[in-house]
Order: sequence, then structure tokens, then C-alpha cells
Amino acid sequence: MSISADERRARILAEVRRLGSVRVTSLAQELGLPAVTVRRDVVALADAGAVRRTHGSVSVPVDSGLRPATGPLVGLLVPAAGQYFADVIAGAREAAGARGAHLVLGISAYEADADRDQVEQLLRSGVEGLLLAPNWTQPDRPDTHGWVGELALPTVLVERFPAPGSPAAELDSVSSDHRHGVLTALRRLASIGRRHVALVARGDTWTAHRVRSGYTEGCELLGLTGQPVIDSPGPQADADAVADRIGRARDDGADAVLIHNDQDAIQLLPLLRNRGIRVPEDLSVISYDDVLAALGAPPLTAVAPPKKGVGAEAVDLLLRRMAGGVPVPPVRHVQLLPTLTVRSSCGGPVR
Repeated sequence: MSISADERRARILAEVRRLGSVRVTSLAQELGLPAVTVRRDVVALADAGAVRRTHGSVSVPVDSGLRPATGPLVGLLVPAAGQYFADVIAGAREAAGARGAHLVLGISAYEADADRDQVEQLLRSGVEGLLLAPNWTQPDRPDTHGWVGELALPTVLVERFPAPGSPAAELDSVSSDHRHGVLTALRRLASIGRRHVALVARGDTWTAHRVRSGYTEGCELLGLTGQPVIDSPGPQADADAVADRIGRARDDGADAVLIHNDQDAIQLLPLLRNRGIRVPEDLSVISYDDVLAALGAPPLTAVAPPKKGVGAEAVDLLLRRMAGGVPVPPVRHVQLLPTLTVRSSCGGPVR
């Protein structure tokens, strides 16, 4: 059975941490993966600062014990090192470096059971504070958040908003306000006369839940005609079937579609063209994330969550919490507002 890139990279990172330093070819043999695939994943991990590459070998990026000579050691757990969270990691790294702190990365590969294992590894490495983006796929269920709220060292949630009444609600958090991001996209569509907006979205991630709820609220607020949500062409979905559903929505009057995320939107664009649907003449398209959106044909207007800003703000909040002080600072739940990058896929003037 094939595994995702995120799962491969989580296994690679765990093995490198176990061995300290290893040849890429030996690593591929140990994991039973093609060497070319491992090399590509190692490059992605090195770009994220999780490992160090030198002359065919890969190693942990700091000295024994992962502890820097000076400054606090901070652990960051994310569900993936690529695409969206790469910018979050970059923002956290820059902020940590500017404050004399060192960042250690853990990757849980969107598996809830892996979160605790990765946190335990970070704790064993000697981290003094934690930045966590746990795999919460049901954001409003307090019972899924309990163990996070019981951690015994300063912890800040990253791109996660704790459920009211859960133990995690007593933790600091920094996240993008995805509902506002969706509303920004819908306002743009309404401003150019698009009133019947469809949504294509995944259903298995934290952000997807926020996008879906933001869509329902935004359509009601702006008086737009919504549509039943179309499940996006993720790894297990049939992109042609999704394009067919968009085509049927277009036949039923839809004049715009918001697609979460960029990768899915870019995948759907040529399929829509094959069905005679012109973008943006027949259908305005806006994607969500703005990681790859500029590479679409046509370039995609996209909601851009403040990914680097979230990472930087989370580090600053954690270091303030770690510094202590009397009186104890109040818990903060910080939400940063996404912006809209206007390109040619939605029609209207491009700013």
C-alpha cells in the first residue's frame, strides 16, 4: 500500500533522529523506499529546517541532545512539512532566530495517534516549550482535545482554535481566521455581480471545517445563493467526478466557485476547460491557501492566510509565556486575518 509524502517524511525524520546521521541510500534501504523518493523528501525536510544535508548524508540539524549552546529550545509539531505549513515553519524559524531561540520540528503526518508520539519525542529532546498544530479533524468536540491541555510545559496552539470548555481552551493559541478568509472571497465575488457561489472543499482537515462553516455563514450574511458542498478531489477522490458536479452546478445557475485548496483548484482548471466552461467568463474561480495559486492557468485569485505571521506570532507568544513574570499574563486566543490576492481567475479588475 502506498503512503503519502507526509507519512514518508514523518518516517524519515523519526529515523534520522534515531540514528543521528545516515547516508540517504542507507536510509532508503532501511525504510524500503526508492532512493530518488527519499532524496526528494530529504530536500523538502532540509528546506523546512528539520534535517541537515551534507554530501549524500542527512543528520539532525544541531549538536547532540538537540540543545543549542544558548537560548531556549522550542518544539514545533505540524501535520506536514510541505505546502501550507512550510510557510508557518518559516515564520516560526525566523522569529525564533531573532529572539535567540532554537526550533526543533516534529511531523505527525495527519494521523491523530501520531501526535502524542511526536510530542513525546520532542519532550525527550529537551524542549522547554511547545508549538502544536495537532490533528483535530472535529474542531468543536472538547473531548478530543484533553491530552493537549494536560501538558506540563508552556504550550501554544498553532493554526488551531480550542473548543470552548475543553482543557485546551486554557492554552494560548494563534490561528488564521478562516471564516473571515472565506467571507473576503465571497465579498469579492458579490462585488463583481456573482451571486450563486459553489464550494469545493475537503472534509478531513481543520481548515476544511472552518472553510465550510465560513461558506455557510458568509452566503447568509451577503445574501448569496449557496450550493451543496462538493467534496474536493483529494487523494481518494475522482477529480473528473468533481468537475462533473461543478458542471452540473453551473447548469443549475452557479456563476462562481471557491475551491479549497490551490492544488485541487489547479487540478480542476483543465477539466473544466474540457467541459467547455471558461474561467472566468462562465465561472469565476477563487482558491484557498495561496501557496500555488499564481501557477494556475489562468492565475488564481486566492485567499491568503497569514501563514508566516501565524508562525512568528506563536513563537513570540510562547517565549513570553516561557519567561513567566508576575502577575501571570492572561491566556490569549489570537486570530490573524487572511487577505485576498486578486488575479485573473475571478474576473473584474485585477489590483
